[in-house]
Amino acid sequence: MDNRQAIGSWLSGPRAAAEEMGADFGYRGKRLGLPENGPGSVAPLGRRFGAIFIDWALCLLIAYGLFAHGDQQAAGNWAVGIFLVLSVLTVGTIGCTPGKRILGIRVVAESGGRLTLGRVIVRSVLLCLAIPALVWDRDGRGLHDRLARAVQVRI
Repeated sequence: MDNRQAIGSWLSGPRAAAEEMGADFGYRGKRLGLPENGPGSVAPLGRRFGAIFIDWALCLLIAYGLFAHGDQQAAGNWAVGIFLVLSVLTVGTIGCTPGKRILGIRVVAESGGRLTLGRVIVRSVLLCLAIPALVWDRDGRGLHDRLARAVQVRI
């Protein structure tokens, strides 16, 4: 390897440097046995962020309208609790939140079936903490999905 390649590799990140050296990471979801594209493939990050934005806006609207009585700070606090309840109820029953449904995403177990209630609760609590959702693996799954052994796929 040329020294210029090694020095310049930090610009594109460690994954690009490893791929240049011959490592094959495949596509997102390959290790999980998911298709590369179409229904059942790993949902793209943009859709997932859009879904959480829709869900959060819905929770803020409910909190502001029903619980906060005009107090914006209280609305934010109530919204976290409403988000937790919304996530547990909707992902635990139909496999997706309203935002995920609108954007064509579903949460499934790594094995392909539905998540158990315990896994849904673990996933939802970690998602409310926000930090685990910002740590991803090479399949694009957040720490909350990894610990719950779940994956978000396209419908």
